[in-house]
Amino acid sequence: MASDTIGVKVVATNRSARHDYAILDTVECGLVLRGSEVKSLRTAQVQIKEAHARFENDELWLVGMHIAPHATTGAHDLPEPDRKRKLLLHREQLERWRMRVDLERLTLVPLSIYFKDGRAKLELGLARGRSKGDKRQAIAERDAMREAQQAMGRARKRGED
Repeated sequence: MASDTIGVKVVATNRSARHDYAILDTVECGLVLRGSEVKSLRTAQVQIKEAHARFENDELWLVGMHIAPHATTGAHDLPEPDRKRKLLLHREQLERWRMRVDLERLTLVPLSIYFKDGRAKLELGLARGRSKGDKRQAIAERDAMREAQQAMGRARKRGED
């Protein structure tokens, strides 16, 4: 096996998703892609910031993800860059998430795309939107936690000297 097919290689992350949404749960799912799209993913020519997932006919689809066409792809095999792509999950997981989305009015946002053992995977988050005040509160909590960690680190360092 080649060394690049072992382990996890992150291709793209959606950093604004964790800022704009409170992530309640995550799941790893597969993607149905064409060959040239996989080549573009390997060179990190993908943008997931504007993407979201939705249920259609008992299936889960990723809408709004842009995968740039690979340079060596011929015109006859050129997939549309912004087409919707099917997400692969177990039936029980699909039903469980569909019920939560419908009942709790939640959103499905992609958090990251990566290769795991040579296969393209998507980390999908079950999220609730944050208001402007919630975002400020989350930033304040994160800053307070960081300051506490730094203070504990300094105290530990002084104790070791």
